[in-house]
Amino acid sequence: MNNEKILEVKNLKKYFQLDRNTVIKAVDDISFDIYKGEIFGLIGESGSGKSTTGRSIINIYKPTAGEIFFKGKCISDSKVYKADEKFIKMNMQIIFQDSTSSLNPRMKIKEIIEEPFVIQKLYMNKEQRLSKVYELMDLVGLDKNLINRYPYECSGGQRQRVGIARALSLNPKFIIADEPIASLDASIQAQIVNLFKKLQKETGLTCLFISHDLAMVRHICNRTAVMYRGKIVEVAETKELYKNPIHPYTRTLFSSMLMPEPDKNKNLFSMTHNIDDRIFSEEKGKLVEVSKGHFVYMGQISVVSNQ
Repeated sequence: MNNEKILEVKNLKKYFQLDRNTVIKAVDDISFDIYKGEIFGLIGESGSGKSTTGRSIINIYKPTAGEIFFKGKCISDSKVYKADEKFIKMNMQIIFQDSTSSLNPRMKIKEIIEEPFVIQKLYMNKEQRLSKVYELMDLVGLDKNLINRYPYECSGGQRQRVGIARALSLNPKFIIADEPIASLDASIQAQIVNLFKKLQKETGLTCLFISHDLAMVRHICNRTAVMYRGKIVEVAETKELYKNPIHPYTRTLFSSMLMPEPDKNKNLFSMTHNIDDRIFSEEKGKLVEVSKGHFVYMGQISVVSNQ
């Protein structure tokens, strides 16, 4: 793995004030790094804070506290972000979960993909822009005959590929893929995941891959972090994490995976792990390295399941 850090997240918090007495700690003091050329997975149940993390990184949500460094620049600092806004927007992109709502229904596929060129004033010549659009469509496996169609005239998989093409249009250094396959059927999911693997190999794609699809994350990600109630409870290389999950929540989460041979795997993880909620209110809780590159959230109350 490349040693160059593309993204550094330090003690990130994002709280939502619902009313005078109610605060939702959607992201609660998390830290992680993403290195050049890796696909970093972020998994957890719905409501664990995965999407909020991604949206805070890309400045859709303003963090409550903490620091976010992109290519060495502290982009969570509003002054730094404003000064380097063009650089950040050209080099950091996001793919949203819902391709239907994230694509303008009044724009043709050609216009959607070339819009970043227009905004950033690139390829001023129409012929150059069209050539680049065709190049991107070919890269993500879109039929060129779709170029003059509207999003509603395309399938879910085709729309998601349009979103990926748009995200890749400026040749960004880093992409946040927020549940990019959640709304697709199984065959299309496999195509999109294989596309990410292809882009990683051919273009050196660096990606934060947010998903609740444990099987797909296992297939595509180099390292994976597990989120629970706003906190990262375990981080490791993906193979190590799936082979040796330690935190009781991780083990419970993995027990939900459908196994191709259930009789052989039914005892792999127990469905009953007691997760003491007090460990997540402890100020002194932290990620502890239990083996090389394998970190587990621990506090004064032990969270390691004895089996």
